[in-house]
Amino acid sequence: MIPIESTLDLHTFRPAEVRDLLDDYLEGACNKGFEEVLIIHGKGSGVLRQRVQSILGKHPLVLGFRQAEAWRGGWGATVVFLRHCHSGDGEPDTSPST
Repeated sequence: MIPIESTLDLHTFRPAEVRDLLDDYLEGACNKGFEEVLIIHGKGSGVLRQRVQSILGKHPLVLGFRQAEAWRGGWGATVVFLRHCHSGDGEPDTSPST
């Protein structure tokens, strides 16, 4: 299990691990109350960035995402905006959406 912090660096993971890793990480980040996280995928050829953004685009906990600012990694990182899924009292938010 990876520690859930506001940034996830994918440099040490194999591409085959990315989907499950992102699922676990996003769920953990949402449960911790993060509204925004940073995924570092590196610049390289852009294959990992495309894979990450494809997963994010279909993920139920993701409201949206964008390229990171230059000081946060530019096109080597993606800023992810998460749905509110935590009530702040240790229990999942079960209130109806408006």
